[in-house]
Amino acid sequence: MHRDSLVQGCSYHCKKGMRKPRVLLKGALYHVTARINRQEMVLDPSPMKDKFLDVLKRAKVKYKFTIDNFCIMGDHIHLLIRPGIEASLSRIMQWILSVFAMTYNRLYGLTGHVWGERFRSRIIAGLAAFIAVFGYIDMNPVKACLVSNPRDWRYGGLWHDRIGCREILDFPAGFVPLVFPEHGSSCLSERSFSRR
Repeated sequence: MHRDSLVQGCSYHCKKGMRKPRVLLKGALYHVTARINRQEMVLDPSPMKDKFLDVLKRAKVKYKFTIDNFCIMGDHIHLLIRPGIEASLSRIMQWILSVFAMTYNRLYGLTGHVWGERFRSRIIAGLAAFIAVFGYIDMNPVKACLVSNPRDWRYGGLWHDRIGCREILDFPAGFVPLVFPEHGSSCLSERSFSRR
Protein backbone atom coordinates (compact mmCIF):
# COMPACT_ATOMS: atom_id res chain seq x y z
CA MET A 1 0.00 0.00 0.00
CA HIS A 2 2.86 2.35 0.81
CA ARG A 3 4.40 1.62 -2.63
CA ASP A 4 1.09 2.40 -4.39
CA SER A 5 0.75 5.73 -2.63
CA LEU A 6 4.32 6.60 -3.63
CA VAL A 7 3.58 5.74 -7.26
CA GLN A 8 0.38 7.80 -7.16
CA GLY A 9 2.25 10.69 -5.59
CA CYS A 10 4.97 10.50 -8.22
CA SER A 11 2.37 10.41 -10.99
CA TYR A 12 0.61 13.43 -9.51
CA HIS A 13 3.83 15.47 -9.19
CA CYS A 14 5.00 14.53 -12.68
CA LYS A 15 1.72 15.60 -14.21
CA LYS A 16 1.54 18.77 -12.15
CA GLY A 17 5.13 19.76 -12.99
CA MET A 18 4.88 19.08 -16.72
CA ARG A 19 4.75 22.02 -19.07
CA LYS A 20 1.71 22.43 -21.24
CA PRO A 21 2.62 22.37 -24.91
CA ARG A 22 2.66 25.84 -26.43
CA VAL A 23 -0.19 26.44 -28.86
CA LEU A 24 1.25 27.83 -32.09
CA LEU A 25 -0.61 28.71 -35.25
CA LYS A 26 0.86 30.15 -38.46
CA GLY A 27 -0.12 33.77 -38.97
CA ALA A 28 -1.55 34.08 -35.45
CA LEU A 29 -1.33 37.15 -33.25
CA TYR A 30 -0.07 36.43 -29.71
CA HIS A 31 -0.17 38.21 -26.39
CA VAL A 32 3.23 37.36 -24.94
CA THR A 33 4.30 38.06 -21.37
CA ALA A 34 7.60 37.38 -19.66
CA ARG A 35 8.48 38.00 -16.02
CA ILE A 36 11.81 38.73 -14.38
CA ASN A 37 13.13 36.05 -12.02
CA ARG A 38 11.93 36.43 -8.41
CA GLN A 39 9.88 39.48 -9.54
CA GLU A 40 12.95 41.65 -9.17
CA MET A 41 12.71 45.12 -10.70
CA VAL A 42 15.50 44.49 -13.20
CA LEU A 43 13.78 46.63 -15.84
CA ASP A 44 12.93 49.43 -13.41
CA PRO A 45 15.75 51.82 -14.28
CA SER A 46 15.05 53.61 -17.57
CA PRO A 47 18.44 52.62 -19.06
CA MET A 48 17.48 48.94 -18.72
CA LYS A 49 14.16 49.56 -20.45
CA ASP A 50 16.13 51.29 -23.22
CA LYS A 51 18.40 48.23 -23.45
CA PHE A 52 15.35 46.03 -23.85
CA LEU A 53 14.02 48.33 -26.59
CA ASP A 54 17.40 48.04 -28.34
CA VAL A 55 17.14 44.24 -28.20
CA LEU A 56 13.63 44.43 -29.73
CA LYS A 57 14.98 46.62 -32.56
CA ARG A 58 17.76 44.12 -33.24
CA ALA A 59 15.27 41.24 -33.18
CA LYS A 60 13.13 42.97 -35.79
CA VAL A 61 16.15 43.12 -38.09
CA LYS A 62 17.02 39.47 -37.46
CA TYR A 63 13.51 37.94 -37.59
CA LYS A 64 10.30 38.65 -39.46
CA PHE A 65 7.52 39.66 -37.05
CA THR A 66 5.29 42.61 -36.28
CA ILE A 67 4.45 44.22 -32.96
CA ASP A 68 0.99 45.79 -32.68
CA ASN A 69 1.45 46.98 -29.09
CA PHE A 70 3.85 46.53 -26.19
CA CYS A 71 4.64 47.63 -22.67
CA ILE A 72 7.84 47.31 -20.65
CA MET A 73 7.32 47.37 -16.91
CA GLY A 74 9.84 47.05 -14.06
CA ASP A 75 9.50 43.30 -13.63
CA HIS A 76 7.71 42.09 -16.78
CA ILE A 77 6.95 42.80 -20.43
CA HIS A 78 3.93 42.54 -22.71
CA LEU A 79 4.10 42.12 -26.48
CA LEU A 80 1.27 41.87 -28.97
CA ILE A 81 3.30 40.06 -31.61
CA ARG A 82 2.65 38.33 -34.94
CA PRO A 83 5.51 36.16 -36.28
CA GLY A 84 6.01 36.11 -40.05
CA ILE A 85 4.81 33.04 -41.97
CA GLU A 86 8.18 31.24 -41.75
CA ALA A 87 9.14 32.65 -38.32
CA SER A 88 8.88 30.81 -35.02
CA LEU A 89 7.44 32.60 -31.98
CA SER A 90 9.56 30.40 -29.70
CA ARG A 91 12.76 31.19 -31.58
CA ILE A 92 12.02 34.93 -31.68
CA MET A 93 11.24 35.10 -27.95
CA GLN A 94 14.15 32.88 -26.99
CA TRP A 95 16.50 35.21 -28.85
CA ILE A 96 15.00 38.39 -27.37
CA LEU A 97 15.00 37.12 -23.78
CA SER A 98 18.42 35.48 -23.91
CA VAL A 99 20.13 38.46 -25.60
CA PHE A 100 18.65 40.82 -23.01
CA ALA A 101 19.72 38.48 -20.18
CA MET A 102 23.29 38.31 -21.52
CA THR A 103 23.37 42.09 -21.89
CA TYR A 104 22.09 42.61 -18.34
CA ASN A 105 24.47 40.05 -16.81
CA ARG A 106 27.45 41.50 -18.68
CA LEU A 107 26.61 45.06 -17.54
CA TYR A 108 26.35 44.05 -13.88
CA GLY A 109 28.98 41.30 -13.80
CA LEU A 110 26.40 38.65 -12.95
CA THR A 111 25.61 35.12 -14.05
CA GLY A 112 22.45 33.06 -13.96
CA HIS A 113 18.82 33.54 -14.87
CA VAL A 114 17.34 36.96 -15.46
CA TRP A 115 13.91 35.74 -16.55
CA GLY A 116 11.77 33.52 -14.34
CA GLU A 117 9.72 30.81 -15.96
CA ARG A 118 9.38 30.49 -19.72
CA PHE A 119 7.44 33.21 -21.47
CA ARG A 120 3.67 32.87 -21.71
CA SER A 121 1.78 33.22 -24.95
CA ARG A 122 -1.88 33.26 -25.83
CA ILE A 123 -3.38 33.41 -29.29
CA ILE A 124 -5.62 36.42 -29.80
CA ALA A 125 -8.75 35.05 -31.45
CA GLY A 126 -11.28 37.60 -32.59
CA LEU A 127 -11.83 41.32 -32.45
CA ALA A 128 -13.15 41.43 -28.88
CA ALA A 129 -10.05 39.64 -27.55
CA PHE A 130 -7.78 41.95 -29.57
CA ILE A 131 -9.45 45.09 -28.20
CA ALA A 132 -9.33 43.77 -24.61
CA VAL A 133 -5.64 42.84 -24.76
CA PHE A 134 -4.61 45.96 -26.70
CA GLY A 135 -6.25 48.19 -24.07
CA TYR A 136 -4.91 46.09 -21.20
CA ILE A 137 -1.34 46.53 -22.49
CA ASP A 138 -1.83 50.31 -22.77
CA MET A 139 -3.22 50.55 -19.23
CA ASN A 140 -0.49 48.54 -17.46
CA PRO A 141 1.57 51.55 -16.29
CA VAL A 142 -1.61 53.41 -15.25
CA LYS A 143 -2.75 50.48 -13.09
CA ALA A 144 0.72 50.37 -11.54
CA CYS A 145 0.38 54.13 -10.71
CA LEU A 146 3.45 55.00 -12.81
CA VAL A 147 1.59 57.49 -15.02
CA SER A 148 -1.93 58.92 -15.01
CA ASN A 149 -2.32 58.62 -18.79
CA PRO A 150 -0.94 55.71 -20.86
CA ARG A 151 0.28 58.10 -23.55
CA ASP A 152 2.89 59.37 -21.08
CA TRP A 153 4.53 55.93 -20.65
CA ARG A 154 7.67 56.14 -22.79
CA TYR A 155 8.05 52.35 -22.78
CA GLY A 156 4.71 51.50 -24.34
CA GLY A 157 3.22 51.29 -27.78
CA LEU A 158 0.99 54.35 -27.38
CA TRP A 159 3.94 56.66 -26.75
CA HIS A 160 5.75 55.21 -29.79
CA ASP A 161 2.62 55.59 -31.91
CA ARG A 162 2.21 59.22 -30.85
CA ILE A 163 5.76 60.18 -31.83
CA GLY A 164 5.63 58.13 -35.04
CA CYS A 165 8.47 55.79 -34.02
CA ARG A 166 8.35 52.67 -36.22
CA GLU A 167 11.56 50.90 -35.18
CA ILE A 168 9.62 48.56 -32.89
CA LEU A 169 5.93 49.24 -33.33
CA ASP A 170 4.28 48.52 -36.66
CA PHE A 171 1.33 50.38 -38.16
CA PRO A 172 -1.79 49.27 -36.31
CA ALA A 173 -4.66 47.59 -38.14
CA GLY A 174 -7.01 50.08 -39.80
CA PHE A 175 -9.70 49.77 -37.12
CA VAL A 176 -7.32 50.45 -34.19
CA PRO A 177 -7.54 54.27 -34.48
CA LEU A 178 -11.33 53.98 -34.40
CA VAL A 179 -11.27 52.09 -31.09
CA PHE A 180 -8.13 53.73 -29.66
CA PRO A 181 -8.04 57.22 -31.23
CA GLU A 182 -4.76 58.23 -29.61
CA HIS A 183 -3.03 55.39 -31.43
CA GLY A 184 -4.19 56.79 -34.74
CA SER A 185 -3.20 60.46 -34.67
CA SER A 186 0.38 60.20 -35.94
CA CYS A 187 -0.26 56.98 -37.90
CA LEU A 188 -2.83 58.57 -40.17
CA SER A 189 -0.55 61.45 -41.13
CA GLU A 190 2.42 59.08 -41.64
CA ARG A 191 0.39 56.78 -43.87
CA SER A 192 -0.80 59.66 -46.03
CA PHE A 193 2.79 60.87 -46.50
CA SER A 194 4.12 57.39 -47.25
CA ARG A 195 1.59 56.92 -50.08
CA ARG A 196 2.63 60.08 -51.93
